Amino acid sequence: MTFSIIVVCRNAGEKLYKTIESIKSQTADDYEIIVQDGFSTDGSVERLAVESAGEKLKIFREKDAGIYDAMNRAVVHASGRYLFFLNCGDYFQDETVLAQVKSEIGQAKKERGPQIFYGNITERATGALVMSNPKIDEFACFRNVPCHQACFYDRRLLKRRGFRVCYQVRADYEHFLWCYYKAHAAMHYMPVTVASYEGDGFSESRENKRRSLVEHRHIVGKYMSRGQIIKYRLILLVTLSPLRTCLARNEATAELYQKIKGRLYSRVS
Repeated sequence: MTFSIIVVCRNAGEKLYKTIESIKSQTADDYEIIVQDGFSTDGSVERLAVESAGEKLKIFREKDAGIYDAMNRAVVHASGRYLFFLNCGDYFQDETVLAQVKSEIGQAKKERGPQIFYGNITERATGALVMSNPKIDEFACFRNVPCHQACFYDRRLLKRRGFRVCYQVRADYEHFLWCYYKAHAAMHYMPVTVASYEGDGFSESRENKRRSLVEHRHIVGKYMSRGQIIKYRLILLVTLSPLRTCLARNEATAELYQKIKGRLYSRVS
């Protein structure tokens, strides 16, 4: 089996069904769906179990310590070669995504070690196409790695080491850096728009934005030298990173900003 699509939930209601439907609508059928539920009380999981009986769906219900702990628990049950995490409220961009990704995997250079295939997302909060950096290097790791809704992880990476749940907001970022620096995973960019990202979720609250900054400082300190960190911070300062962030998050400017960023990425890839 090529793909394990993992959805973690708790009282997600209609969002759970819409996310699952976006998976079931895929033209490629070489996948399984794993729903990891933290004991929902809204009846959504029971309804899903009845409506999807006999399909490519496995439901596991157990208490968890948060989103990343639930993701780790789901990995235990995954049998696909590549794992993909799709949050409730996020959808595949269209019905051909898995077929496109499978084609990209088949055409990629064969590697002895683990691999990550990643693409782009659309951001529903701003309506913009958000391109991932086609070249992952140390500066990219400091500045902007692909979000997990754009990444197909070689199962060996998650089996070897799960998400560190001590990070409440940036555990996926820390895991990506571990994959790059410690597991030496080969990174493959795909010109595929993978997911429609809802946004305005758990990590977007004011408190979690502050926590995100703290966690970022701690994580880069684990993987990068003090000299690198100072250098990359200066680069971001000189290139007006706070202003660019505002442009990227503003509905009126996000689309134009992302188009310009995409053109720059295409020149350096």
